[in-house]
This record gives sequence, structure tokens and C-alpha cells, in this order.
Amino acid sequence: MDDLLKASALTLADMIRKRKVSSAEVVDAHIRQIEKVNPVLNAVVGNRFEEARKEAKEADRRVRASDGKAAPLLGVPCTIKECFSVEGFPRTGGLYSRRNDIQKSDATTVARLRKAGAIPLGITNVPELCMWMETHNTIYGRTNNAYDPRRIVGGSSGGEGAIISAGGTPFGLGSDIAGSIRMPAFFNGVFGHKPTGGLVPGTGQFPIPSNEALRYVTTGPLARKAEDLMPVLRILAGPDGKDSECRPFKLGDPTKVQIKGLTVLNVENNGILKVSPDLREAQAKCAEHLAQRGAKVRSTRFEGLKKTLEIWGAMLNASGGLTFTEMLGDGKPFRPLPELIKSLVGRSKHTFPAIALAALERIPKWMPKRAEKALQIGRELKEELKRELGPNGVMLYPSYPFPALKHRVPMRYPFHWLYTPILNVMEMPSTQTPLGLNKAGLPLGVQVASLPGHDHLTIAVALELERAFGGWVPPKLAV
Repeated sequence: MDDLLKASALTLADMIRKRKVSSAEVVDAHIRQIEKVNPVLNAVVGNRFEEARKEAKEADRRVRASDGKAAPLLGVPCTIKECFSVEGFPRTGGLYSRRNDIQKSDATTVARLRKAGAIPLGITNVPELCMWMETHNTIYGRTNNAYDPRRIVGGSSGGEGAIISAGGTPFGLGSDIAGSIRMPAFFNGVFGHKPTGGLVPGTGQFPIPSNEALRYVTTGPLARKAEDLMPVLRILAGPDGKDSECRPFKLGDPTKVQIKGLTVLNVENNGILKVSPDLREAQAKCAEHLAQRGAKVRSTRFEGLKKTLEIWGAMLNASGGLTFTEMLGDGKPFRPLPELIKSLVGRSKHTFPAIALAALERIPKWMPKRAEKALQIGRELKEELKRELGPNGVMLYPSYPFPALKHRVPMRYPFHWLYTPILNVMEMPSTQTPLGLNKAGLPLGVQVASLPGHDHLTIAVALELERAFGGWVPPKLAV
């Protein structure tokens, strides 16, 4: 039982295929783990346990009939972020007005996982409209961290990060427009991969941006083992004829990447937000290890990173489409100030961070010249990153200034999430990699980023760092 809850999806698929264990046993073990930990975590907000058990029995029948030949993830359980369409379940994106929005079909990526044989166990919690680092909304409530329930799980794929961390599922489906895969992976001590922009279709998500911003929001896997990232990514990737910005990429093989000779840029901070000593030390150890393996490591900094907030906001705003405020209103006018007053007296169906973001969203439109300057700085930064990384380079970069904070504390530091969104508008792949625990028992980690189309390089470095530093450490709640 314990081994099943610590194994990778690939290992579980191989065991099922070789009939060393049945899918029914694997699925039931993870269901029981979710039932054990979810009362503390509140990560899984809708389950399909009975359907999953039936699908596991069917997977075992298929294994027997195929004599070992089967779909790559046949019989392996997973979970799905609530913002993706899953047939028969609500897709609210944490927005109270959409609590009865029951889906009649699966999102493209959910359908692709099912076709590959994966068995969804349920849907996981998100912040309101998937736009805050604390996973909390007025429909499902707040999600807690398995290492310390008093602490945040990140957002917006926070439910995914929490339940994977606690052993409830080997991998899950997340999305990321400003760090929504990487921050939850970081705070919960698991792996998370934000793919190259435009690699995976976003069809079937809510909320979803428009036009070129479809390349900024990316869909990708979170997992307890690094070896699952590329196989799941291959299943998810490729145009579906519906997402206008999704295009084909030829994905490389991370297992064939040689660390020796790799260019590694060690970027210790963004020039405006200091990083805690334990995270600085962990990142330095990564750089040192890669250098010992023969990588060409050098510390550097990029001045453009200081303008992350302006660049990210300006590029999203320039893409057009519905604004965050319009989506928050869900077809009705939304006025931040009256809603803020209602929130202060406990009468709003919206969370305070969402209301505040709606108010702040208007600022770039009031300063068009500053927005245009930010776009130019963004273009220059993209060219500088391309030049410095070269064809065989990765960048080590913090995921957040501190390990998981206590609940509500992020409101004191509303812009500390700025280590992740710049990579979205640069359309760069980034793999969040766990690096063990600090003295307080909280996960450490680092982002490994590279140029668009080089997902295999970031995942290859994540595999190497997992071998060197151990990767995911199961929390006490999970064992």
C-alpha cells in the first residue's frame, strides 16, 4: 500500500500492465488516501470514486485481454483542476455565480488523459477565477498545506499541489498564467511543469483569455515524480483545432540530455524581491551540483526582470479579450468598491483578493505610455534571454521569496508572486523542482526555465536534481 502511494505514474502503469498489481488495487489505495487526508486539506472538492472503481475494473479487463499491450497510463489514477471541464462536474473557476455550471463533456486535455487510460478520481480546488496564490473561494472554502495545515498551498492549482503532495494521486492536471502550476508545486514540495506557450491546448477551461494570451496561459502536469512530466506532457500536447494559438512542437527526450556542457544561468533574484536564506542556499547547491557534473554555470542577472509586473500586465492587456472584471461579473456589471464594502461586512460572494485585482486591473489603461514602454522592455528582455541562454541553456530562478506562508499572510506581500509570471509572457517552459525541506519542515525548490520548445532541457535538469537532492518528501500527514 505504502509503495503504491509513493510510486510514479509510469511505475504504476508498468506494474498494472505486467499484472504485478491491479488497477483496482491502485485506484482503491489512492481513494482511501484521499479519504484519509482530504478532511484536513480540503483539496478534492468533487469526487467520482464509484465511477473510478468501475473504470479500474474495466482497465484490468483490458490488460488481461491485451496481454500486456495497453494505453500508456491505463488504470492509473489522477486528479483534475476544477477549472477544466469534466463531464458531470461543475466548472466554476471558483466563481460563486457558476456553482451550478455542470459540464456535459471533457476539456481537450482531460479527454486526452482518459484516452491514454488515466482514471480521474475527482476535481480539485482553485482560488476565485484562478488568480491568487491562496486557494480559497466562497463555494468550496480554503485548501490547506499537508506539511502544515496552517499554511497556504499556492494558487491557482492549489488543490492539485496539496493532494499530490499528500499521496492522494500520482499526478494531476493544472494550468498556469502567472505561476499557477509552479507556485502550488513549490509550496507543496512536488514537481510542476509549465510548458512552452502554445504547446498544449487550453480548450475547455474557465476562465480562459483570448488571442495571443492563449499562449501565456499554459496547461501542464503536476506530479510527485519527475519522470512523469514528459510522458504526460506528450499526451497533452498538440493542436486540437479549437485553440487558435496552439501549434505543434517537436518535443525532445530529457533522458538523452547531457548535463556536461549545458549552459546554466544562475539568477539569484529579480533585483527587487529578496529571497530567504534557505532558498538561496538550496539554489546555490543546485548550481554547484550541476557545475560538478560538467555544466557551464555562471551567475547573472537581467535588469528587465525588475519590470515583471509592468511587462506581464501590459502584455496581457494588449492581447484584448474579456477583462478580469468582466469575468468576475459573469455577464453582469461588477463594481469593485461596493463589492469591497460588502466583503468587509461578510456579505460578498467574492473573495477580497479578486475584488482588489478587479480594482487594480484598470491602472494600465490609465497610463498608456507607461504600458507601451513596458511592452518594449518585454521585447528586449525576450531577446536578451534568447541570446544568453543559447540553444543548450537553462536558467535557475526562484519560485517565490519564501517557503509556504501562513494563511492570509500573502495579502501583506501582494506582489511577492512576481518570480513566476514573466516566464508566461516570455512563453518559456519552466519546471518547478522540489529540493527537500527546510529546518521548519517546509518544502524548498527552484524553477528551471529555458527557451520556447526546450521543455526537455528543463525536465532533464529536474530529473538530475531529483537524483541529487531526493525530490518529493512525503509529509507526515501522508504516511
